[in-house]
Amino acid sequence: MHSENSSNNSNFDNDEISLKELIFKIREWYQFLLTQWKLIILVSAIGGAIGYTYAYRQPITYMATLTFALEEDNGGGGMSGAAGLASQFGFDLGGGSGGGAFSGSNLIELMKSRLLVEKTLLTPIEVEGKTISIAEYYIQINKMREAWDKKPALKNIQFLPNADREKFTIQQDSILKNIYFVVTNVKNLTIGQKVKKATITSIEVKNLNEKFSKIFCENLAKETSEYYIEIKSKKARLNVEILQKQTDSIRAELNSAITGVASAADNVFNLNMAMNVKRSNGLRRQVDVEANRAMLTSLVVNLEMSKMALRKETPLIQIIDRPIFPLEKEKVSKLKSLVLGGFLAGFLTVLYLVLNSLYKKMMA
Repeated sequence: MHSENSSNNSNFDNDEISLKELIFKIREWYQFLLTQWKLIILVSAIGGAIGYTYAYRQPITYMATLTFALEEDNGGGGMSGAAGLASQFGFDLGGGSGGGAFSGSNLIELMKSRLLVEKTLLTPIEVEGKTISIAEYYIQINKMREAWDKKPALKNIQFLPNADREKFTIQQDSILKNIYFVVTNVKNLTIGQKVKKATITSIEVKNLNEKFSKIFCENLAKETSEYYIEIKSKKARLNVEILQKQTDSIRAELNSAITGVASAADNVFNLNMAMNVKRSNGLRRQVDVEANRAMLTSLVVNLEMSKMALRKETPLIQIIDRPIFPLEKEKVSKLKSLVLGGFLAGFLTVLYLVLNSLYKKMMA
């Protein structure tokens, strides 16, 4: 029992000594740093000045924000019966949901894709009474042609509105690719859902030019909407086109058969009833009329159901908020930069003084 008490007292004394030593060391370092207060304040002031200068030299960026909601009719409803009826005639109305190929996060990645961004950059816009592409406008506001004037291969390069992308030269490909990387940089383009599980998506475009931010933001949403609708409704649209051609063909055949019946009737007018062979041509024509009429009725029904399926499969991208002038300005805070610069400079100075003092003691 006595040995246990001695051990506990010893541990307590060691802890007390360690705490005293810690307090003594802190006081010692504090006294040491007080002797260096002029240096610490000087370096902190320099750091604050650097932070303020950095913030002052940073240009203003303009942020355009557009929000939209994606509406799709994925329910079966009455269309399931129509699709089932159409399938009996060998037609697929495309009533399936089409799944998540372009849903959720996939749609967001689609908007950032090089395909859609380049389509957006080649979209025509009106600037000072002239119709140019967004890419050409980007080149103008960034004064890129001033550097190209000294390079013969780039001097006459143009990016015409709705130009054929497949016919671009290597130089055009390279320039458009560079613009793509700049405008889709994470600092310049942000696309996402601000609230998880929400169906509202926002597009944020930042640029030094206020007008470019707004134009690019709106046209990116427009190009995405058109491409998305085209892909989602492609199957149903092809069915409509096929059924329309078949319907037109059968209708033409029916009209021809009706004309043939009338012509055959004219040829046997007042014919002796005993001469039935002469009437056979008219009877064959009549059979053609009935057959074509039945097929046309079936095709018309299926065509209308296919049109209903097309409307059902066509999604709606509903714009909620569009960017309007004046756009939100973003600039680095001078006060925050000054405080942060001064704090970091002061902290690094203190750290250096402490480490340098320890090093000298170790080497002594």
